[in-house]
Amino acid sequence: MPGNLSVEQLNAAIAAREVDTVVVAFADAQGRLVGKRVSARLFQEEVLPHGAEACNYLLSVDVDMNTVDGYAMSSWETGYGDMMLLSDPSTLRMIPWLPGSALVIADLAWTNGDRVAQSPRAILQGQRDRLAERGLVGYSGTELEFIVFDDTYRDAWAKGYRQLKPSTDYNVDYDLLASGRLEPLLRDIRLSMDAAGLYTEGVKGECNLGQQEIAFRYAEVLETADQHAIYKNGAKAIAENHGKSLTFMAKFNEREGNSCHIHLSVRGDDGTPVMAGEEEHGFSPLMQHWIAGILATMREFTLLFAPNINSYKRFAKGSFAPTGIAWGIDNRTCALRVIGRGQSLRVENRVPGGDVNPYLGISAIIAGGLHGIEHELPMPDALVGNAYTSGVEHLPTTLRDAAELFDSSAIARAAFGDEMVDHYVHQARIEVEAYDAAVTDWERVRGFERL
Repeated sequence: MPGNLSVEQLNAAIAAREVDTVVVAFADAQGRLVGKRVSARLFQEEVLPHGAEACNYLLSVDVDMNTVDGYAMSSWETGYGDMMLLSDPSTLRMIPWLPGSALVIADLAWTNGDRVAQSPRAILQGQRDRLAERGLVGYSGTELEFIVFDDTYRDAWAKGYRQLKPSTDYNVDYDLLASGRLEPLLRDIRLSMDAAGLYTEGVKGECNLGQQEIAFRYAEVLETADQHAIYKNGAKAIAENHGKSLTFMAKFNEREGNSCHIHLSVRGDDGTPVMAGEEEHGFSPLMQHWIAGILATMREFTLLFAPNINSYKRFAKGSFAPTGIAWGIDNRTCALRVIGRGQSLRVENRVPGGDVNPYLGISAIIAGGLHGIEHELPMPDALVGNAYTSGVEHLPTTLRDAAELFDSSAIARAAFGDEMVDHYVHQARIEVEAYDAAVTDWERVRGFERL
């Protein structure tokens, strides 16, 4: 794709003084891009061949970057040492929203060369390896919604994120008029992402005020997760350049939340479709077991789809965010919606919100599908009708419950390892403790005078 760079192309751009800075980045436990900017010369001479260092606390802090006790990988007792950022040259690309800059995604390793097991990218690489052992390759696309405001990020912060002005005044789902007011920003995001090596498909309005969705072409699962993280970071920077802000949080207000539906299919490593077949609905036995496995692990893996307190506010009846664990043919009330046929046959997981860590969400789907294949789980009947009122088993409704389910899951520990499970359970529990201690505006409004 235009915008992707080989090492040779990067060297030529540096020699031509088109690139002077390389951003060395990785996704942290929350799915945010973090890292460092290095001079192009240092990148060529030291960082690309040997790596760069970063404090290991970057995977064990909260969203405010506070150090947190209780993590095995880093602590005051162990001195908060370094981990290595090892550039993956296949991810080199231009990033037009930062003039003179290129970007590379890094893998994380300890100074002895061992992979950092808690790294989101390493977790997804582990699930890719499990697919490869079966001669399979995963492909995915993420449909990420966001809400645009006419306030800058700094103005929104100063207001305490209250009384912000949405960029549209009413429901603009599929709207081509009011959404046009946002076209300067949306066009800049689309063209900038194309110039960064992503394949933009298009944009559409959504239901909440100021809500939009920009869709990108599906790709191999690791590439999709990398692009997702780059897109979220870049879209915010581009919005700032336009004097606006946008949020991917799962539930900004009491209207519709921001979803991140994940479409995922697998093929043979020779490119042959393996999900389509001669069984009911045109499925193969692999597809049947795949669906059954995702459903069977849904409650235990919800933490990886819904990692924050706010994530669970999105799960509401009649909201197009699922509550029931069921699958259906082109049924948007179900957690799993099956669409396409032949090579395009795929499962859309509608559980994740816009706050999902893409590496972890995709990993959970693969691990669930492989659980179904390995145990040849039978596929339940497709749900016909309204899953909200069907009486099927439901997703956990709080981060606390989801953390307990993940912690006690033998399937999760077998698929991801104890180090990973313990790390992300601890992250969730720290978030729950912080939330339980917070006094909210809702409490003040209800209690200041009237209680």
